[in-house]
Amino acid sequence: MSTDRLTPELLWRLPRIGSPIPDLQGIHYVVPVTSYDVAKNEGTTRLWLGRGAELRPLTGEVSASQPALCPDGMKLAFVRKAPADKDANGAEKNQLWLMPLDGGEPVKLTDLPLGVSDPHWFPDGKRIAFLSPLYEGHWTLEATAAEAKRRKESKVKAKVSENRFYRYWDRWVCEEPFQHIFVLDLQSREVKDLTPRLQRLFPLMEAAGSWDIAPDGSEIAFTAVRNEPPYHELISGVYRLKLDGSEPKLISEWTLSHATRPRYSPDGRWLLHGMQHEPEFYADKVRLVAYELATGRHVVLTEPWDHSAEGWEFAGSDRVAFLAEDRGANAIYTLDFKRAVESPGEVEPRQVIRGGWYAGLQVRGDTIYTTKQGHLSPPEVVSVTLQSREQQLSNFTRPLLGELQLAQPEEHYFEGAGGARVQMWLLYPPGKERKRLPLVHLIHGGPHGTFGDQWHWRWCAQAFAAQGWLVAMVNFHGSTGWGNEFARCIMGEWGKRPFEDIDKATDYLVERGLADPDRMACAGGSYGRYMASWIATQTDRYKCLVNHAGVSDLQAQYARDVTPGREKALGGEPWGDQAGLDRYNPMRHSRGFKTPMLVIHGEQDYRVPYTQALQTYNAYHAQKLEARLVVYPDENHWILKPQNSLHWYGEVFAWLKRWLG
Repeated sequence: MSTDRLTPELLWRLPRIGSPIPDLQGIHYVVPVTSYDVAKNEGTTRLWLGRGAELRPLTGEVSASQPALCPDGMKLAFVRKAPADKDANGAEKNQLWLMPLDGGEPVKLTDLPLGVSDPHWFPDGKRIAFLSPLYEGHWTLEATAAEAKRRKESKVKAKVSENRFYRYWDRWVCEEPFQHIFVLDLQSREVKDLTPRLQRLFPLMEAAGSWDIAPDGSEIAFTAVRNEPPYHELISGVYRLKLDGSEPKLISEWTLSHATRPRYSPDGRWLLHGMQHEPEFYADKVRLVAYELATGRHVVLTEPWDHSAEGWEFAGSDRVAFLAEDRGANAIYTLDFKRAVESPGEVEPRQVIRGGWYAGLQVRGDTIYTTKQGHLSPPEVVSVTLQSREQQLSNFTRPLLGELQLAQPEEHYFEGAGGARVQMWLLYPPGKERKRLPLVHLIHGGPHGTFGDQWHWRWCAQAFAAQGWLVAMVNFHGSTGWGNEFARCIMGEWGKRPFEDIDKATDYLVERGLADPDRMACAGGSYGRYMASWIATQTDRYKCLVNHAGVSDLQAQYARDVTPGREKALGGEPWGDQAGLDRYNPMRHSRGFKTPMLVIHGEQDYRVPYTQALQTYNAYHAQKLEARLVVYPDENHWILKPQNSLHWYGEVFAWLKRWLG
């Protein structure tokens, strides 16, 4: 057996596989694969054509992504940056390209000023729709091009807003353009805006996949924020747009919370979308809803089912396939759509396959194309039949992984807060005896997230275990995949049950002789970093803590990008229930800080402003405690650049080694 271990350097040598896109007949598929050049500090995405397990590259050295196969299966639309004059109009932006699959060079189809994303073919194969943004008040491509030029040349870079919502993640949205849906006629090359003067925010993290074209090409459905400025609420709605010059119509006004991801049934009778019920609880389970196009009738299909649907697609007109988290893994499900419409809430989704982590499914006939990953493997392309037979189709990561000795995962359950049964993943360091090991808790973000049976590039548990540590990943109260109430129960009490769960998990590992009580640490990001700060106020049983991009002061967190729902999540408002806000606020309890802490943050983080890190670090040093600060001026909530990532792993591992020995 190989004795080589996974290092951060090797992690960045592994290719990263995107979701496969099959043709309509399911004969072949296209998959994006990204490889990184650490020296250049950048990645290149290439498109590969697959038929079964046989794959060949389609594109070369210039990044290409977002593939869309023509209905005839013979042409491929995709986006890439043009190898053109950087001063030319839109040259630095992604543009739409077209490639014949039976031989021939790709041809660039657009030169739009702000670029192109997410191409969709019309069913006739003669037109391609795509997203491209326009600046408010500059509702033509020519006007937006002129405005983009003016902004680039202006010496004034001030941001001005009167909205409650004005920045997001790592960018200011108050002056950003609005996404519009365009269509390109392949014969005439005419480009037409299907949504002129539309002023709706499309999904800000990822607009791709948030819209669909009807089977007869007569209309489009899309997801956008339904609230008006100043955006005291940010609720997504589903809009229906008939391509006869009509204005878009909101069809989900009856819902209390978000409606998302519309999909037309192949027979053109129904529009399927997701719906949440509880406002200001982002992890509320997603129900599937059928909207009858002819009558405007809505049917909620999965209300009693205590799972949250995602990534749904029709598998014929009578069946729907989708994903859902399930107890630390995820699974593919199908729903008998016809029966569910006739008897809403009475038809249980059927689990097709579970284990590992699937993503980005597409259905052709009785075969689902998707990617699968797990603790032992990064994503690869697989096919799964509706009869539960799985076949791995790609092996991009095998040449490198085959040379490594990986940590073996185990699933454990223990008695957590309130006597509840709580799940935890353990990864044992390869080659080490399984007793009295140095322990590192990895604490997930959210808080309404999960540590699933999945690979993670930024917090790779395998890379931590390869250092010789026992890695524990607790799915504490508030985690998703164990039902709506398990996720919701920590609202207003961030520091209570999750801390008890982690503390009891530590007891469990020490009592069984797996963890060395004198060599234990906790590391987390975002909410996981909040928990690291809270742990610092509650106990000194850990030798050190790693605190990445997380909340330390609940009141100061009002500087974040999205503020609606803070009272419900955090327990109070500065002008209201101050005691409720302070109850689980680490800075209000910072007299308890003792454990040495590594504090890391990105300056471009608007989700958790980096001043949260400075507060924690300053509070430590004001009390003459051990702390180390690492700030990345060019990173956001995540560390994404290869060289920064290697530096991050170096800092984290060095800190843990310093205190764990």
